[in-house]
Amino acid sequence: MCLAYPMRVTEIDGLAARCEAKGIERVVSLVLLQEQPVQVGDFVIVHLGTAVGTVPPEEARSAWALLDELLALESAARPESARVGQR
Repeated sequence: MCLAYPMRVTEIDGLAARCEAKGIERVVSLVLLQEQPVQVGDFVIVHLGTAVGTVPPEEARSAWALLDELLALESAARPESARVGQR
């Protein structure tokens, strides 16, 4: 399954941006957004290490809330022995 997720831009260096989401940082390519002015503080949608679009902050928060819900449901559905960090 392929998934794109929102990240906040913290630094920009040419066509590369350092982005953060939920304590994770990544360097993301901005090559597909050359026609859009991306600035520090903007939220971008990241797929396979490339920013594919921008989203308003409230949409980024909503997306992470939904992803958190999905992860919680998936974790609850797994058998106790298969959960991360438990043996």
